[in-house]
Amino acid sequence: QVQLVESGGGLVQPGGSLRLSCAASGSIFSIAVMDWYRQAPGKQRELVASITSGGRITYASSVKGRFTISRDNAKNTASLQMNSLQPEDTAVYYCHGILSPDRGKYATYWGQGTQVTVSS
Repeated sequence: QVQLVESGGGLVQPGGSLRLSCAASGSIFSIAVMDWYRQAPGKQRELVASITSGGRITYASSVKGRFTISRDNAKNTASLQMNSLQPEDTAVYYCHGILSPDRGKYATYWGQGTQVTVSS
């Protein structure tokens, strides 16, 4: 069974940094896309950053220049380095992936989420 598990969330002061990690486990043939989403209380879930199998990266305008997404293909992991964190970044962060346990059989998977709180 394929699973995505996030880690690295916590409480930080404004201006601080956190690094989130997402580990994909189970039988995995290939990963097409890995993304980070976030959802603040009372708001819709939004895309934060995305990285494709070809290495194409996109960021939400609100985090561009502060956040960096990366991947480690050998370990089937994706990371989100978050710098200069602001209170507006407070949210539950979710890892999302489009991957295939078998060739040609891709599906969407979500992690359980990890809380990031930015507060003095």
